[in-house]
Amino acid sequence: MQHASSGAFLDETVFDPTGAGPLDGLRFAVKDLVDLAGLPTGCGHPAWRDSHPRAVSHAVCVEQVLAAGARCVGKTVTDELAFSLLGENQFYGTPLNPRAPERVPGGSSSGSASAVACGLVDFAIGTDTGGSVRVPASNCGIYGLRPSHGAVSVAGVYPFAPTFDTVGLLAADLEVLIRAAGVLLAREIPAIARVRRLHVITEAFELAEPAVATSLYEAAAQLAEQLGVEVTTTSLRDIDEDAGGQALDAWYDTYCQVQWPEIWSQLGPWFQATEPELSSFAQGSLELTRKYDRSRSLAAIRRREDLAARVSRFFGPDDLLCLPTVHTPAPLKGSHSVRGFSRTYYSRALALTAISGIGRLPALSLPLAEVEGLPVGLCLMSGPGQDAFLLAAARQAVPAPVA
Repeated sequence: MQHASSGAFLDETVFDPTGAGPLDGLRFAVKDLVDLAGLPTGCGHPAWRDSHPRAVSHAVCVEQVLAAGARCVGKTVTDELAFSLLGENQFYGTPLNPRAPERVPGGSSSGSASAVACGLVDFAIGTDTGGSVRVPASNCGIYGLRPSHGAVSVAGVYPFAPTFDTVGLLAADLEVLIRAAGVLLAREIPAIARVRRLHVITEAFELAEPAVATSLYEAAAQLAEQLGVEVTTTSLRDIDEDAGGQALDAWYDTYCQVQWPEIWSQLGPWFQATEPELSSFAQGSLELTRKYDRSRSLAAIRRREDLAARVSRFFGPDDLLCLPTVHTPAPLKGSHSVRGFSRTYYSRALALTAISGIGRLPALSLPLAEVEGLPVGLCLMSGPGQDAFLLAAARQAVPAPVA
């Protein structure tokens, strides 16, 4: 497939490797939130691109993979100002989801996921604040890693909501993703992991569409068998006894109330100074962050820290958490215009993806299931800082593809 037919790329400037190492011979692309020296970082919007200087150096994460032998082949489309999980950009179009061409690729790392799924690159760098690597990975049937918060440098990466922002990876081959992750994490990834328990989060499976929940629960059971452990059914109320019957809602609300003021602090000055044209979705989202009562965020920040501490206490260093990456397969293109769609889709999707953000947990979306021919991802998480353990467990549990 040609790059142009995928709609994944904004720029195809090539940067050759600066060294040799575990990524020799691999091609990668970077999301348009990540600096490439001499190129504009447009954040998915032409007005942002034109009102900011070109990058004077590569982002640190790019320098790492170039030094390890990989070749950068371009910059990929992102959702407008990274504001969406769908992958539709009114200025640059919708990158192709080759597994479901009539459906969205997912965002906001839309072009990175498309480039990988279309076979144009071996791996891609994206960012994940509230699911922006994991959701497109699930939609496109590929692997997507959100590392522990702070584990990978974000220097040279556009900040969106800094206490949640991470640099993540997408790949069609698990071993390729693990090799690239080892470079970014500056750690060796073990061949095996000694997993003690695999926790299936009950509220997360209950939130998913029935066919998605059934398919992914079967995938979770197979993972547990490969790892030699039994599935442990766990409720978020076991972690947070104060949530009562609103377990997922409480995590979702906390996530939003911490994130919204951070977004306005990052985007507000530029928005007010330039008054750019925005899509109706981005306009509405930005207005939500502007009008939010910031005094409420102080209690939310305390609540977030309390939840993160509870997660760390509850799960041991040898435990894995398991839940659907997203509650549904990829939506049809244009679904955002259907009345009520956005509110329902985002509240459910973010309720699932927010768990790792609040707990600062590494999360890996695995393409292990389908619903009516459409890919759906199973998400594995481990304790904060346990990225190498998570990747080793996935390597052990997911059979290698037949050559």
